[in-house]
Amino acid sequence: MASISSTFSPSSTLLRPRRHRAAAFSASPLRRLQPIHSIADISRSSSSSAPSPSSSTNSSLKSGKTSPIEKDPVRLWNRYVDWLYQHKDLGLFLDVSRIGFSDEFLEKMEPKMQEAFKAMRELEKGAIANPDESRMVGHYWLRSPHLAPNTYLKDQIDRTLDKICEFAEAIISAKIKPPASPSGRFTQILSVGIGGSALGPQFVAEALAPDNPPLKIRFIDNTDPAGIDHQIAQLGPELASTLVIVISKSGGTPETRNGLLEVQKAFRDAGLEFSKQGVAITQENSLLDNTARIEGWIARFPMFDWVGGRTSEMSAVGLLPAALQGIDIREMLAGAALMDEATRSTVVRENPAALLAMCWYWASGGVGSKDMVVLPYKDSLLLFSRYLQQLVMESLGKEFDLDGNLVNQGISVYGNKGSTDQHAYIQQLRDGVHNFFVTFIEVLRDRPPGHDWELEPGVTCGDYLFGMLQGTRSALYSNNRESITVTVQEVNPRSVGAMIALYERAIGIYASLVNINAYHQPGVEAGKKAAGEVLALQKRVLAVLNEASCKQPVEPLTLEAIADRCHEPGQIEMIYKIIQHMAANDRALIAEGSCGSPRSIKVFLGECNIDDLYA
Repeated sequence: MASISSTFSPSSTLLRPRRHRAAAFSASPLRRLQPIHSIADISRSSSSSAPSPSSSTNSSLKSGKTSPIEKDPVRLWNRYVDWLYQHKDLGLFLDVSRIGFSDEFLEKMEPKMQEAFKAMRELEKGAIANPDESRMVGHYWLRSPHLAPNTYLKDQIDRTLDKICEFAEAIISAKIKPPASPSGRFTQILSVGIGGSALGPQFVAEALAPDNPPLKIRFIDNTDPAGIDHQIAQLGPELASTLVIVISKSGGTPETRNGLLEVQKAFRDAGLEFSKQGVAITQENSLLDNTARIEGWIARFPMFDWVGGRTSEMSAVGLLPAALQGIDIREMLAGAALMDEATRSTVVRENPAALLAMCWYWASGGVGSKDMVVLPYKDSLLLFSRYLQQLVMESLGKEFDLDGNLVNQGISVYGNKGSTDQHAYIQQLRDGVHNFFVTFIEVLRDRPPGHDWELEPGVTCGDYLFGMLQGTRSALYSNNRESITVTVQEVNPRSVGAMIALYERAIGIYASLVNINAYHQPGVEAGKKAAGEVLALQKRVLAVLNEASCKQPVEPLTLEAIADRCHEPGQIEMIYKIIQHMAANDRALIAEGSCGSPRSIKVFLGECNIDDLYA
């Protein structure tokens, strides 16, 4: 391991409920037309929307709203009916009626929306959509390989999917067995990865894994030693029947490398051969890929250069763990493909991702002035807010736009679940600082058919959850708190795939509206670089302390002396933090003073490492 340890349902067609509309918006004041959807037969009076921003310039779109949102119940009902989006084949609805965008706003946004649609078309054709890294952005091809810009990429995608399905079937059926397990089959998955290599698989596992999956999954998604120890300890003797999936695009992500080394040590301590239970998901010829090939791991799956971590759930990163848990991954892909089809529409009313992006722009002024609070009213969707947190914030949180202007863009995302939120922070959302808009995630099906029962006459447990969602939505709106509601019929592979695809496209469209690159992450790279510099400084501190500890008598050093000998007087605070951490873990000894009074301490190592002294 020296090589790596040295480095850090059947397909169906889309209901297009408003296909007869000639355009999303007209240049003249809008007249609502009769839409085609499930409640089209409801008669309604002329619709109304919130007053428009005061200025007619583009900057007025970012200046915030100056008039109350619609409160008249009849006009609000008409607005709901008129703007309700439905995708019948996916059982998905989108309600944007509680976002108070105006007709004037829609007219002014129309050219920007059309530019965004054009940018998305070019992206899907294979244009360099990530200019900073000169990369294509191709996660949409993963569920529609025929759209890939060349046959080589299409064949790569098809072959990888087939290989995933074949491997998962071989593991589940025990055609591939762990060599030392009494059970004679794999029973557990330990997934080692971080960021996009963990959040997507975690969300899908929580949302879709059956109560008794063929393999249960655990995650090591950090470099916290106690967290790693806990996951390994929970496996106990089942470590011998655990399939370890190591996921890292570059193959050198420090947290993933550390998790791998810790797991390999646990295997050695248990007398197990890791290579017979290891699987790598990484770029071809990466450090991890080469290590897995040389050591003879049981399988390797590709990560593609043109798929970013946060949009990799439909790649081997998400599909392999899902398939091993018995989740229908082809249905996930089908749901995503159907949503992709819907979100290619250039008519905003018929494009749910465009509706989301437009609402985000209105609610946040196009400058991220308000946070997005995500409230899924379903326990199985608890991790959706964490998944969206990375997807939205890593994509949209950018310092500069594509023209090099300082913009500090982004939308902050947080969330819990309903109705837990009712007893947590809804109080502030309703009555406190108004710096957010809400996205409710509603699931219509409470339990599988035939399993529901009434707690009291006419009321089930699910009715209470429904009541909490609708009550919270109404209470917030009555106090001018805007919200979006995404409704799905039930949580299944198709609807989960659709929701992932919906938000991926909404982010791409919004990024175009605000002229940023949604597909790089320079801030993340800056953090990694700074972490590397801290560890490099720690090695110098250790060298200085080791030299002082090898003297006779031992020479305890002050922080100032350590900083001086490291030639880093400006890093004395960081040196103090390094010493504090080392002392807490018995790797340095405080000879005098205490960490509560930094200037008082003198420190040494407690032992002399002669080899390091003369290295």
